[in-house]
Amino acid sequence: MSAAFIFPPPLSPSVAIAHDARRFPVRRIFCIALNYAAHAREMGKEPAKGGGGEPPVFFAKPADAVVESGATIPYPSLTNDLHHEIELVVALSRGGADIPAGQALDCVFGYAAGIDLTRRDLQTAARNAGRPWDMSKGFDHSAPIGAIRPVAEIGHPACGGISLSVNGVLRQTGDLSDLIWSVPEIIAALSRNVALAPGDLIFTGTPSGVGPLLPGDLVEGEVERVGSVTVSIGK
Repeated sequence: MSAAFIFPPPLSPSVAIAHDARRFPVRRIFCIALNYAAHAREMGKEPAKGGGGEPPVFFAKPADAVVESGATIPYPSLTNDLHHEIELVVALSRGGADIPAGQALDCVFGYAAGIDLTRRDLQTAARNAGRPWDMSKGFDHSAPIGAIRPVAEIGHPACGGISLSVNGVLRQTGDLSDLIWSVPEIIAALSRNVALAPGDLIFTGTPSGVGPLLPGDLVEGEVERVGSVTVSIGK
């Protein structure tokens, strides 16, 4: 017997899959903070050691924050300092709890380029007050994501350029090899906090060069061998 709802349930958010008419259903979106040393320093933080040192810090975005590449999104409310952060995104087709790092890549369906949009002024104010900064990261339209490239097509990229430009001007550039915590280490650490499942997305951190966006800006991000993501900020 099917369940009855008091109103129709919302459609599941989803992301395009490259060269495939099917789509990737999104269950949850997790993000890791300060996973490039240069970005940690530009945020005034000492880079973490990674590996067997201190554990990574995670935060989340709602699944319906996903934005299709090529879309135009409104400039968000309550901020005068919207920032871009280009990231490699990991898409999971398997999950579990306490996943060993040596088995973590078996959970990965594919990879995409994504942009972690951030209301930086809200984040700074919350941090300075010792308060949670969920609303600086998890607002509407805060997770533009390009098409997912399956592992079967591109393997597991551990190195390669990652970059972002605004109105054709390069702002962020780095290499996936500069990640403090690798993708297997991220999955293993995250699975010790929560049980992962198919449909989960993981933003893996951004290189240095984050900066403000203005209404009318065209934002273009790219991860070598993985793909691109483009979004326009509405006027």
